[in-house]
Parts: sequence; C-alpha cells; structure tokens
Amino acid sequence: MNQPALAALEVEPILRAGANGPMLQLKPGGRAGAIPLRSAQSGQVTSGLVVRPRFGWAGVGQVLAETGWHASPEFLSLPMVPGSGREIPPWVLAGPVLARLAELLASLRRGYKLKEETLTKPRGRILWNEYLRSSLSHGRWHQLPCQYPDLGLDPELRGNIRWALERIRRDLVVVGRQDNVAVLLANQALRLIELLKDVLPRSPHPARLHRLMDSARLFGEALYRGVEALGWVVEERGMGGGQEQDGLAWQLPLARLWENYAEAVIRREAALSGGVVKVGRLGETVFPLHWSDPSHRSLGHLVPDIVVRKGSEVRIVDAKYKAHLAELDEAGWRRFTEDAKESHRADIHQVLAYAALYDAKTINATLVYPLRSGTWNALVARGKDRSRADLFSGGRKVCVELRGLPFGCPSGSERSTS
Repeated sequence: MNQPALAALEVEPILRAGANGPMLQLKPGGRAGAIPLRSAQSGQVTSGLVVRPRFGWAGVGQVLAETGWHASPEFLSLPMVPGSGREIPPWVLAGPVLARLAELLASLRRGYKLKEETLTKPRGRILWNEYLRSSLSHGRWHQLPCQYPDLGLDPELRGNIRWALERIRRDLVVVGRQDNVAVLLANQALRLIELLKDVLPRSPHPARLHRLMDSARLFGEALYRGVEALGWVVEERGMGGGQEQDGLAWQLPLARLWENYAEAVIRREAALSGGVVKVGRLGETVFPLHWSDPSHRSLGHLVPDIVVRKGSEVRIVDAKYKAHLAELDEAGWRRFTEDAKESHRADIHQVLAYAALYDAKTINATLVYPLRSGTWNALVARGKDRSRADLFSGGRKVCVELRGLPFGCPSGSERSTS
C-alpha cells in the first residue's frame, strides 16, 4: 500500500525481529523528501514521512541557491503529507514555485496571450464544442473557432502572479531572520514583484486556473508549470515553514544535487587556472563500450562526471554523495563496516577506470565527498581535507585524490586547487 511512496524516496522497509515482536525499520536512500503514509486498516492517509538530508538543510539550501533551482525538488503525484509544512524549511518548496513563476512571467513578457477567434484555417487549439454548436450545425463547416497565443499581455494572469509572489514573500519574511536562503528568495520575489508594478494583485479564480491548465500544455511547458504553481499557492499547499500544517509530497535526489555543486566548484577553479571543463551530464565525456557479443552487454558506456584539461595534465573528478571521507577521519579504515569498505573500493576502482581512458603525461583522479562545514573547517586547519596517493605506470603519473568539500559553503570559500 505504501510501497510506491516509499520507493519514490528510495526508502527500504526492513522487517526485523525485536524483543517485543516484529519491528519495521525504514532505511533511507539517497533522496530527501516528504511522502504520505496510509493506514493498513482504512487505506486513508494518516501520517507522513520526512527524510532529511544527512548534511543538514542549510547546506542543501545554499547549494540550491548557488547552482540554481534546476535541480530543485520534484513534486510527486501523491496526497498531501500531514504535518510536513512545519517540518521543512520554507525554501524547499517556495524556491521551485518562485522559479516556475519567473519562467511564466518571462513567457508572458515575450508576448503570450490566449485569444479566441473564428478562422478558416486551424490555429492553436480548435474549440470543438463551439464548432459543433455554432459552425457545423449552421452549415458553416469551414469556420473554425480557435484558441491560440497572441501578442500582448494578459493583465489578469499578471495580477494573479503578483498575488502569489506577495503571498510567498510574506511567508518567507516571517522566517527570514533565521534562514539566509529564505532571505535570498524573499528578495528574489520582491524583484519579480517590481516587474508587475503596472497591475494590482488579484487572487486567482480556481475555475479559471482549471481552464488554463486544460490548454496550457499546448502553449508551452512554462505556462503549464507556472499555472500549476499558482494552483498550489491558491490551494494553500504548504510551502513549508508557513501557516499550513500539511505540505506537498516531494523528493530531491541528493546525489544529483551534489554532482551539480561539485561541478560549479570545479568550474570556478578551472576559470581561475585556465582549464577547459567537460561534463558528463552534457554528454561531453561519454566513452562507448563495443562488445563482441551484444547479448552479453552489461555496460554500455563510461561517463566521468567532470574532466578538466590544462596543457599536458588531465584532471578527472567524480562526485560521490557519501560520508566516506568524514568517516575515515573520525573512525579510520579499520573501523569501517565491510559494506562501507566495499563501496569505497568501488569508488576508487571507478575513478581509476576513468583515468585509463585518457592519454596525458599527468592524470589526477579525484573523488569528491561532502562534509559538514564544521568538519571541513577542522580538516582544512589540519591540512587533511585532501589525501593523495601516486601511481607510476607506462611513463606517466596518476595521482589519486580524496577531497572533501563543505556541503553548501558560500561561493568562493573552498580552498583552491593546488
């Protein structure tokens, strides 16, 4: 019954025998988020599950604010999550909603306006009910009532956007003194409101939003996503940290977020040193594997996360959302669990396999692991935020590096590459 919701967060239910009988343990995976849970007796939603990020909300918020909200939470087609509105910071859901409204506003500035007109050639969406009633029934089969986007601005929709922005900003300001990301988003909302000075805030009418949603996909993803976000604000779908107790179901792949952040850090460093950056997410580092027997094809290609070229040196960076470096510093290798040891060995083997793909005099193969800011500061003070091992083979040098980065430090505060 709850398996689809648990799977959306990569939460594994494990049934164990306890002193007082069977015990259900929920093992989180690599996603943060919130999901509703249904009662086994009634089938109704009675509670919710919130999975928090291992390295804290503050780090995630800083990363999203720095890298942009393209890796922001994905909203799930599930019921509201009881109590989650007070369990998560306001920006977790307010950030993506602001991003959607900004995209919608940009599309409106480019001249979007829905217009209805009877034409002799199809344009946009044909209003079939109107066609049957007013055209075909009177023998005017060639007259087509159409709805299409036309140049001009929609003052009513712009007023709806302003109303939603002011509502979100008000909630963000309430908690802004304790949350820097909320302050950043409140300022972003204010900048968007400034673009709407020519209209008064106007609460959207649910029936009109439903009509817009019915045709929105025909006119672009920005309109559909923006109108959907307006609906969430109208229906008070808890933006988190505000007045509503319940919130939307959502999930955020933390590994993908960490990769985006590591890429942003490496790009800044490469810009300072003159390196050329290529990344796997854009298909720039793909190496296909050509099998002699396609039926035994177990892996199609190798894709390093990030590759930096500078002169005769190649640097390969693989971002791993794991606590290996912090655990190595705190407990040492001997106290690692066997699963953790196997996982870390696999990371090293993977980045060395990537290193074998490149022909250069010097190759640096780096594994980047996240750290809490306090842990990172302590390691930097001791000179232990990096650990290196050198390999010499075939006339070239391969340097394997374990590097820690603070999850969510301010831009530019990382120690630069040596």
